[in-house]
Amino acid sequence: MTNIVLPVDFGDKTNQLVDGAVKFAKQLNGRICLIHVAPIDIGFAIGDMGYQYFPEVEGNEIRGELVQLNKINQRIIAQDVDCEHILRQGIAKDIILEYADTKNAEYIVMGSHGRSGIYDVFVGSLTKGLTKDSNIPVLVLPIHD
Repeated sequence: MTNIVLPVDFGDKTNQLVDGAVKFAKQLNGRICLIHVAPIDIGFAIGDMGYQYFPEVEGNEIRGELVQLNKINQRIIAQDVDCEHILRQGIAKDIILEYADTKNAEYIVMGSHGRSGIYDVFVGSLTKGLTKDSNIPVLVLPIHD
């Protein structure tokens, strides 16, 4: 079975990206390896006393993101596509590439908003970094309004 890594950020275009990835997975009889990478600094805030770390904020954010990830996972499975999911914290590009390697993935699926002609905005800096550093194909799906 073909493993397809699908990073999600829970943005307003996530559903369109998931739909495109599901369609692609069905064409290949593939399985989706869903991943969300939370930022390292999720529990930090700047205040009068400088940087402060609030573990309860980090825990609440991570739990909320895991709930969202579980919902997407169930939505994919309901469309008869095998799916697994993972939530990690770190540098998104590095974590995604490491996960793709661990899963022996054959593709990474990303979205492009196409907001302007400037490459970094059109493709996105994460997508650009993945296409530059990935040893496997990165399928960029156009995600428009």
